[in-house]
Amino acid sequence: MIPEQPPKVISRHREGEIHAYVVAPGAFGALEPAAVFRPRAGDEVVESVVRPDLERVVYATPNGVVCLTRAGDPVWASAFEPPCDVRHGHRTGVALSLDGRTVWVYRPDVMAGRGRADRWVVYDADTGEVLADRDLETVGHGGSHCVHPVDGSVYLSIGEGQDGSVVLRGAIGADGVPQCVAYPWPDRCLIDLAPGGQQFMTVDHGQEDVAFHHHPGGEVLFTLSVDAFGYDPEDTCVEWSGGYLTPDTAVVTLGGEREDEEEWFRHHLVDVRTGTPAGEISLDAIHPYDGVLLGDGSWLTGAPEGRPVRRSRTAGVS
Repeated sequence: MIPEQPPKVISRHREGEIHAYVVAPGAFGALEPAAVFRPRAGDEVVESVVRPDLERVVYATPNGVVCLTRAGDPVWASAFEPPCDVRHGHRTGVALSLDGRTVWVYRPDVMAGRGRADRWVVYDADTGEVLADRDLETVGHGGSHCVHPVDGSVYLSIGEGQDGSVVLRGAIGADGVPQCVAYPWPDRCLIDLAPGGQQFMTVDHGQEDVAFHHHPGGEVLFTLSVDAFGYDPEDTCVEWSGGYLTPDTAVVTLGGEREDEEEWFRHHLVDVRTGTPAGEISLDAIHPYDGVLLGDGSWLTGAPEGRPVRRSRTAGVS
């Protein structure tokens, strides 16, 4: 049985502000911000997370991580030294733990010109104290986090460009010490964790297939290649997007280019209980990476004015 989760809080960056949206039951269509945070003057926000009570935001910049109250008062900040003078090719990643006690930050220090190793740093969310600082054997352009919905472990997928992709999992041990393990694949991109946390979804870095893995060991449950969906692998790929629509159903994005060089994409359903394709779904997405699956039968897409739009096949917004 999946434990009941509190409403999800997502953030979007609009006109120099961080807008927090609560994905509450029954809230569909264009969402209104539940809280608005204004970053410090001059900060370039790369990614942000907002606490469930909407009272604090933690955001990453190319040169540090900052925690502010809703009123804009500083709580703590951590600067990355030396300051980065490389403008492109690297993206800091940040996540808040399930219990809200720790902040996990991926630092692409090699591409940022800071050092010979990327780093994964764990902060105390209240004080900014560094609880762990691990050197990684990666040269990443960016890293995306996924927080396990049950045990609170944190997944990190690091993209290394042409060199592939690395997936790590971190957790706070019983002794309070953060631990980190790396999965033995140099070429799979983490897409999503199942709502119940029993499995996770990856896509081959070369975009040839999608795989579903057991949590936490990573054992492959089943793999579907492009031709399993009825497409020619010569001109179709699996996009690095999609996720879990429900605990039993995942969405896989297939795309390619037509003879007239026009790009196309379609979203396909997969029954993860049987490991078989289960038809198509329209997410009303404007590009392959527009749809964000929420795991409860609904998803988010963007809107021209920047607000997220929550949609569902059963809520009249589709």
